[in-house]
Amino acid sequence: MPEGRLTLEDRETIAQGLAEGLGFAEISRRLGRPTSTVSREVNRNGGAGVYRPEQAHEATRERARRQRPRAAPAPEAAPAGIRETEDRLTGVLVASGLTRMSSRVLACLCLTDSGGLTAADLVRRLRVSPASVSKAVAELEGMSLIGRERDERRRRDRYVVDNEIWYRSLLASARFNTDIAEVARQGAEALGRSSPAGARMRAMSEFFEQVGRETVAAARRYRHLLGH
Repeated sequence: MPEGRLTLEDRETIAQGLAEGLGFAEISRRLGRPTSTVSREVNRNGGAGVYRPEQAHEATRERARRQRPRAAPAPEAAPAGIRETEDRLTGVLVASGLTRMSSRVLACLCLTDSGGLTAADLVRRLRVSPASVSKAVAELEGMSLIGRERDERRRRDRYVVDNEIWYRSLLASARFNTDIAEVARQGAEALGRSSPAGARMRAMSEFFEQVGRETVAAARRYRHLLGH
């Protein structure tokens, strides 16, 4: 039996103490156990008048069997080709700057026929903790790479991808470039355009402003090609 559990020998000692008319406190001292352990054991198994060590031991084993959680079914293994694609896509996304967990979640969603999974689905498929999935989807939502919709039938949120995720990603990148350009422009004004640092900041502002405009234009062309 696991450490801390009463053994059959312990229960026989309890039965002997009860037969001798000893109180729970004295029996617990013989066992080196808390008095509450002895009293709970006896009361759970019929009381001092009918306590039987063998029956109590078997009843405890049966309760443990009933309470033992069943193992969750293992997720169905994906075909080798899909696994390979998912691994390669995950690697590319990591190289782009996403965390590995966020990359795994996004790759998993992209390769799902439905394009949407609940947090519990992702936990099972990726074999990771709920906390890891929660952190990853928060990052992806913040970058507009995934959306969230309510599954009323299952009363859970589903995290989804669609054909516009890369369009939204490009727009988010454009906003980032525009923000950098504005900060650099303000820096150039504060430092003075004629100073070396001011000139450097001005060039930085012009570069990111141009990149931002081109990114927006590319995103719009992409969206047009998809017929949106």
